[in-house]
Amino acid sequence: MPTETDKQRALDAIRSLPDSATIEDAIERLCFIAKIEEGLQQSRAGQVVSHDEVKKRFLA
Repeated sequence: MPTETDKQRALDAIRSLPDSATIEDAIERLCFIAKIEEGLQQSRAGQVVSHDEVKKRFLA
């Protein structure tokens, strides 16, 4: 199974937008996808924060 390239993922994301979508909508979608990808890579690398630590940071 061939690996999908970043370019292909970006094109697929843009194609999935409605015809009425603006350039800003496309940029927002691409940024959202990029942030999710970044988070998944960080998670795979073990760069995570525990639930308790998050609570401490937000409730402190």
